[in-house]
Amino acid sequence: MDLESIPGVGEKTARSLSVLDDPEGALRTGDVAAIAAAPDISQGRAARIARGAIRREHDDPGGFLATDRAREVYRNVLGLLQERTVTEYAAQRLETLYPSARRSRIEEVQAFASEAMEREPDPAVLEALCGVEPLQQPGDVRVRERCLATTDAERYAEAREAIPELPVEVVEDAQGLAELARGYATVIALDESFAGVTVEGDVQVEPDALENPADVVPERSLAFFARNRDRLRAAVEVHRAADLEPACDLETLTDGLSRLAEDGTVAGDDELDRLTTAANDLDAATGTAESVANDHLREAIREQDVTIEGSDLLSLVERGAGVDSLLSRELADEHAAAVEAAREHLIEALSLDPGEAELARRVFTDEPAFPVERDEDALGRLRTELTAAKERRAGRLKRELAADLADQRTDARELVRDALELDVELAIARFARDFSCTMPTVVEADARSEPVGFAIDGGRSPLLDEPLEAIDPVDYEVSGVALLSGVNSGGKTSTLDLVASVVVLAHMGLPVPAENARLQQFDDLHYHGKTQGTLDAGAFEATVREFADLAQGGEGSLVLVDELESITEPGASAKIIAGILEALSENGATAVFVSHLAGEIREMAGFDVTIDGIEAVGLVDGELEVNRSPVKDHLARSTPELIVEKLADESRGTTAASSRNESRNEGAEVGFYDRLLEKFD
Repeated sequence: MDLESIPGVGEKTARSLSVLDDPEGALRTGDVAAIAAAPDISQGRAARIARGAIRREHDDPGGFLATDRAREVYRNVLGLLQERTVTEYAAQRLETLYPSARRSRIEEVQAFASEAMEREPDPAVLEALCGVEPLQQPGDVRVRERCLATTDAERYAEAREAIPELPVEVVEDAQGLAELARGYATVIALDESFAGVTVEGDVQVEPDALENPADVVPERSLAFFARNRDRLRAAVEVHRAADLEPACDLETLTDGLSRLAEDGTVAGDDELDRLTTAANDLDAATGTAESVANDHLREAIREQDVTIEGSDLLSLVERGAGVDSLLSRELADEHAAAVEAAREHLIEALSLDPGEAELARRVFTDEPAFPVERDEDALGRLRTELTAAKERRAGRLKRELAADLADQRTDARELVRDALELDVELAIARFARDFSCTMPTVVEADARSEPVGFAIDGGRSPLLDEPLEAIDPVDYEVSGVALLSGVNSGGKTSTLDLVASVVVLAHMGLPVPAENARLQQFDDLHYHGKTQGTLDAGAFEATVREFADLAQGGEGSLVLVDELESITEPGASAKIIAGILEALSENGATAVFVSHLAGEIREMAGFDVTIDGIEAVGLVDGELEVNRSPVKDHLARSTPELIVEKLADESRGTTAASSRNESRNEGAEVGFYDRLLEKFD
């Protein structure tokens, strides 16, 4: 796939995408998380790139949403879907769903959405989804306690490229190797010539190390799982709660993650914990041991009387002996006890094993001294041994754990992707349940023997800010061109919104808010909302030009217009609308124009235009009672007509109950209301 052929992808973005393991697969499936893993690409950008790739896949030129109001309806219904997601990924993934005029795209999403509607939005699953996020790439791994060593400059360059996580050092001979061993916990010699060389420290001769980097630096594999440990655990919980078929063995993955600490070290090994604690606490424990010994000696000196004969004192002085010598003779036992107490404290405080304990005993010598002090060389040897032992055990455990987890990396990615995709499916399922949706029938253009338009049964506009149960269901069907009349606040605009929502969702391949819906596969949607006041000459001209373009090429279009007469004077509006409807009808477009001038437009139109009406059945306590479903071929009465009729009916009732003397004036009043009613006929 030529990445730059995707709409919105330039040379720089194509380079970023090429870093992915399978950019074509990610683009083909709309995998926003995988695309967002490319350098400098956010999830929002990834969604736009995926949408462009989908358009290319289906040869979709776009442009289905032809007006601002049509695009607003799409953003609103998309927002309702996104409100029902748990993860940010799912919200962005839904951005790849868009209304299309391509049959292949509609059917592709319909298949996905039909399965999604079968999902049960279990609260336990939704809660588990809260912790799921797209997996992240680990940062640069650097290991400081281990190094590679070689005598060859070419080998040095190969090592730096193959295993950048470790320092690489050049040495000349075994002496250089020994010097490295004093500075690193583990030295891995790459040259076979070092085989059999004995040096102090942990030196391993591994000529094949560059061919097996995972064995040399298991941190490379573990870093991925450490960085994504919590996300993987959350994905495991989603699979368990939703009873999904996992891409890997959940118990094995969970066990491996339980042995891995957040920083990439191995967790849960008592011996490693002991060695780590001993190495970290060595200096503090040694200082405390010194205090134990010195406190013991101070107490002994305070409590004991020391008597030295003059000849003994003279002999000691002549030999140049100091206080330590004097104390060694008089307090030898106490000094030995103090040193032994220091040794035991150090051994017990660090929980040292017998071999380590032998090294620890050398930290405090038997030579009499006050205060008692550590032997730095012996302490350094103990530190080296503890650090090396810790590194050896950690390395072995890391290699074992990396071997257990290495083969699960691809499956782990799939595990998280499936959990995130489940959130997308559940959002569709929740939307379908919340708005009582059904999958519509979309009739292919080539399969139409006659104009289909749209037919909606029991539709409820999702754009109304009302609970679903408070919305009256609407039945409406249009084939060809129709005028929609009705009283103010009777639901004409909400009917247009319902039609627009159904058409947009159907062309997205999604379920629609109706008991049943059948519509043709439209090429585009032109929805013009109400204008605010009369347009000036320039804006009026632009509006007429827009309808002129539509009239010339509107076959396959759905045109929804709300009170276009407000753009200019009522008389001129009726003529203009009549002309527009004539052109749309001739071109085979489907159109619904809401207008209070339906009667006047019909008279001026050069064809038998259909007028549908949202009928008000009466006024109750000053409020309209309305049948929200438009009545076919019926010019609905206006609100003023209903009010005049109500006044006439009330006056007639009053007249029948009035006395003969008062009937003359009231009869005149009745005649006035009747005269007004006649004007509406």
